[in-house]
Amino acid sequence: MTNFPFGFGKPSGDGGEGNDPNDLSAQMPLFAELQKLLSWSGGPVNWDLAKQLAVSNLGGSAPVDPADRSAVADAVRLADHWLDDVTDLPSGVQSVESWTRLEWLDKTLPVWSSLCDPVASRVVAAMSQAIPQEQLQALGANNPFAGIMQQVGGLMFGAQVGQGLGGLAREVLSATDIGVPLGPAGVAALVPENVAAFAAGLERPADEVRLYLALREAAHQRLFAHVPWLRKHVLDTVAEYSTGITIDMSAIEEAMRGVDPMNPESMQDALTGGLFEPRQTPEQEVALRRLETLLALIEGWVDTVVTAAAGQRMPGADALREATRRRRAAGGPAEQTFATLVGLELRPRRLRDAAALWWAVTEKQGVSGRDVIWTHPDLLPTADDLDDPLGYGDRAVNLADFTAPDDLSGLDVSGLDVGDRKDPGTDGPDEADGPDPRP
Repeated sequence: MTNFPFGFGKPSGDGGEGNDPNDLSAQMPLFAELQKLLSWSGGPVNWDLAKQLAVSNLGGSAPVDPADRSAVADAVRLADHWLDDVTDLPSGVQSVESWTRLEWLDKTLPVWSSLCDPVASRVVAAMSQAIPQEQLQALGANNPFAGIMQQVGGLMFGAQVGQGLGGLAREVLSATDIGVPLGPAGVAALVPENVAAFAAGLERPADEVRLYLALREAAHQRLFAHVPWLRKHVLDTVAEYSTGITIDMSAIEEAMRGVDPMNPESMQDALTGGLFEPRQTPEQEVALRRLETLLALIEGWVDTVVTAAAGQRMPGADALREATRRRRAAGGPAEQTFATLVGLELRPRRLRDAAALWWAVTEKQGVSGRDVIWTHPDLLPTADDLDDPLGYGDRAVNLADFTAPDDLSGLDVSGLDVGDRKDPGTDGPDEADGPDPRP
């Protein structure tokens, strides 16, 4: 259960002397704080509360040691140098940063807002209509809860988002760790505290783990920096999935029937246990597969170029590759919690198929023939191509001489069919069980 600041969420009283739950004057401190929380007007999610609770759930954020900061900068510089040999895309790193867990929250909140607000707006609107009006009217015309259920919904959703982000902040390794560009453009960043925890579970030297993760971060930065339509396409695809979500109104109504508007804890209890889990429609399944394919193509390309760059230079490259693949496939506890909250799993389930496809294209068409595919969204492989990743290299037309328009930054990528399947009900193979993409 989420722990709210300022005592919000605590029982309103036991009915003893001086603590009458119906005596509003005795609860003015609570209502003063509640009014402060309800003053949010920045959208369907109360992001002020979300950040408060995320920071609270972190339980502290260790500062970055200067030696770690220097080691991260050196690792990213070396990673970028190695990547120059294996991709035509130039460096996308404008600056290197080492983030604390708290800094990760600060830097990524704007993107989380764009990811969460679409589904939150639907949930909050449903909540505002779910409590029977007679329950509110029974409290009188001047009761403090009349007309504010929508703000309360935003507050409660913000509380749950904050709890999820606080958990994620303890797990993420870099700015691009979940495959979505969360941080500022051009900023390559690692979270040293989490990197150290990840390395502790592996039988590899810490500096080798850091360099491997720097390779992945630098590769993501190259892709998003030099494929100008890609960042918008990823976020638009997530928004397309979210805005089509169907909220189970009957579940919300049932949960809200037991809410006592005078007791915030009863509302908190009503909003736990998967209430926010949306129902997935056939249209949503198609949109999700489109998103999964796009994420797999991104992660597969990164996997391919990092493997080529590490090559014989890094003794533990294969072990680290497998560890990061399995980590992305399974997701940590916090990522799973967040997926339950927003109804979205940001995991590239077909990463191995995508890596095999990019490797096959590299073998047949060379590095230039592979990287030019990112020049235009119409050239991207589809989910059908992932069904036969090794054969795609033979089928693909040589694209090395393809010339794209000079400016694709304003390209309208909405409605693209990247990731569509002929059979929406066919799942791809599990990421952890697919073949190694290399011959």
